[in-house]
Amino acid sequence: MSLSADELITLDADGYRAAYDRVPLAFEHGLHRLPMFQPDALAALAERYADSPQDYFIAGSAPTPGTKFYDVEQNRARPHEVLAQLGNAPARVLLKRLENHDSGFRDLLDTLFRKVTALRGGLGDERIARLESALFISSAASTTPFHFDPEITHFFQIEGPKHYHVFPPNVVEESDLERFYVRGTVNIGQLDLEGCDPQQEHVFDLEPGRGFHQPQDAPHWVRTGGVRSISYAFSFETDASRGRGRVRAANRYLRAIGMHPQRPGPSPSADRAKAAVMQVVTPTLRSVRRVVRQVSGR
Repeated sequence: MSLSADELITLDADGYRAAYDRVPLAFEHGLHRLPMFQPDALAALAERYADSPQDYFIAGSAPTPGTKFYDVEQNRARPHEVLAQLGNAPARVLLKRLENHDSGFRDLLDTLFRKVTALRGGLGDERIARLESALFISSAASTTPFHFDPEITHFFQIEGPKHYHVFPPNVVEESDLERFYVRGTVNIGQLDLEGCDPQQEHVFDLEPGRGFHQPQDAPHWVRTGGVRSISYAFSFETDASRGRGRVRAANRYLRAIGMHPQRPGPSPSADRAKAAVMQVVTPTLRSVRRVVRQVSGR
């Protein structure tokens, strides 16, 4: 890389610490100037994904922001094939875990993560459970439907315009979070857009050199502009953020037997106990479900 960490991402430390994992926060960056994000380099990267279907996701444009995420038809072509035809039909290409396919993206991820961790004031007692990067390549006038993710994310616009509509995580009802986290898998969370307070919506009109921090569980939908859009993001979970998910999973079970458990936060000791129980219970439940599916032939 030819840019320093300060040139890669520009954030006010005090503002970042105040907003971190609570509310979306805009920043500026220089990633779009890196050679690894230029068209020829990205085309070569997409070709390297051809034999790694577990590391990419391709779908069309959602007809509306409120469309259910997985109701949008998926495209079975390979990434480089879709990129070559991107001007012919609306499509969204997600390349996952870039750092496993190109060492340059590993260096970029590590540099950015060290930078934001330092701005936050360190991780404290938290440990990283998962740290990954991704590339989003979308055709003009395409829509990604409303959903939320279980990771903490930093999003960077590389090419073209993108209009990113995001809400703070506190708009999500605990019942929705509990229903999501009880599954114990890394996936997207589905919500009803009509149920979110429009007064809390943040709209980031992104262009190359602009980005923002997206908290865990922050609901969002996205619309590209009149030309192709390319975005980079890195996301991570810590043992603390995963622990909140496990607490919510435990609360789901407790609520099912008539109890009224507290949401994560007010009672750290109770949270630790719930998370510890679910850390044991969830893998067991996954194993039981696998056996049931095998026996039933589903």
